[in-house]
Amino acid sequence: MSAKNVEHKFIVPNSVEIRDYQVNLANQAKNENCLIILPTGLGKTVVALHVIADYLAKGNGGVLFLAPTKVLVNQHYEFLKNTLTIDDIGMITGEDLLTKRKKLWINSVICATPEITRNDIARKIVDTTQFNLIIFDEAHRAVGDYAYVEIARHLSKSNVRLLGMTATLPSEKEKAKEICDNLHVRGLAERNDSSPDVKPYIQETKTEWVTVDLSPDLKVIQRYLKLALDQRYTELRRNGLKLSDNKSLSQLLNSRQFVLKRNIRSAKPLFTAIRITYALNIFEAHGITPFLKFCDRTKSKKGAGIKELFETDQNFTKAIDLAKNQQANGIEHPKIDKLVEILRNVESKVLIFSSYRDSVDVIQKKLVSMDIAAEILIGKAGQTGLKQEKQIETVQRFRDGITKALVATRVGEEGLDISEVNLVIFYDNVPSSIRFIQRKGRTGRKDTGRLVVLIAKDTIDEVYYWIGKRKVKSASNMADKITEHLEKTEQVMDDFF
Repeated sequence: MSAKNVEHKFIVPNSVEIRDYQVNLANQAKNENCLIILPTGLGKTVVALHVIADYLAKGNGGVLFLAPTKVLVNQHYEFLKNTLTIDDIGMITGEDLLTKRKKLWINSVICATPEITRNDIARKIVDTTQFNLIIFDEAHRAVGDYAYVEIARHLSKSNVRLLGMTATLPSEKEKAKEICDNLHVRGLAERNDSSPDVKPYIQETKTEWVTVDLSPDLKVIQRYLKLALDQRYTELRRNGLKLSDNKSLSQLLNSRQFVLKRNIRSAKPLFTAIRITYALNIFEAHGITPFLKFCDRTKSKKGAGIKELFETDQNFTKAIDLAKNQQANGIEHPKIDKLVEILRNVESKVLIFSSYRDSVDVIQKKLVSMDIAAEILIGKAGQTGLKQEKQIETVQRFRDGITKALVATRVGEEGLDISEVNLVIFYDNVPSSIRFIQRKGRTGRKDTGRLVVLIAKDTIDEVYYWIGKRKVKSASNMADKITEHLEKTEQVMDDFF
């Protein structure tokens, strides 16, 4: 199938191939406030480009393209500079000083981060009437008090087209409705891997679920941590708290307000139970070093029950002592050995996801010790974080093939153009449909993709595996439910008028 290129006076010749599904989605977005749902790797930015070019052609200039991180904003800016025929494209992030931003805000097309946009609107240094089109990338973030919500509220009053883009809707109906309401969405434009007009452009991704067993020594540590947790549950139940047996972290976190207001006796055992649950989850999914580092950080904080947990709780202190012995013997987690086994026979580039920063370090060091050129991609927060320039350089080295393995936290999930990767490994499971679909979308676009998910048996990994599976299924049916909701909302408006 020889690809034809887009011909448009505002799009650089031969810069973008025509894909029917992208054109179809763009056409829908031109006619109403729209939320585009398109899995990672299928070119949401190209859909945005079609819409932007159309607005420029109508003389409706004034485009604001928002994305949640500086790295993503930079990526969109570079893409538009290479594909649009106009010169006045600006990029605005928190790193630009106020005087510079005042000049940048007068460009026809602006790529920006949401916080600085919200703040500059409040400072009145942006003339919001200049915009006719606003694009919200990673639109699933438009909940709660995230900056997208306020920007949309401010700009929806004027006659401006709002366009949201995301890889998938959330699996919870209330959250999905909230996103659509906050972005004043009137219609959904959705495609997925099995849509007829998408199929010609993608290859199959084979998913392998690979289970590992905790070693007998690790199971002993796990048992001590569970005993420490059981003790807190017994105490909380004695104090009248109704807790189910599944011992989920969300259940404990949801009890905090109630306990602080009405059952203060339970505060100490509750906050201790939360800490132990975090420690247990990290130990089960990530192993010895991340567990011990978490314990060191927790121990250095002030808080109810911390001293007791680290000094007199025999189960918890025993778990720490045993973990230190394992660390001294170079033991981490059976997943590391499994990872080494998988990568031994792999020539191509590989992207490894882990939700936990300490675990990313452990994996990267192990790969380097095997003479695999491996780098980490993490967010900018904290002393060890990667600043924007470093993130961009890291991604570029991976694209160029200088780095063979990229070990990434969540920052690698959202929208970054990491280039074609045929092997993606989930080191841990995520109980989130959005994150699962974003991670998975990194492979199987040009060649057959391979996705390997590592699961430690009888641990939080298995729990998250089932939650994730359920949520991905609900998310796939969510568009129909939300379309119904939008139709009802429209009927209410029609009745009102």
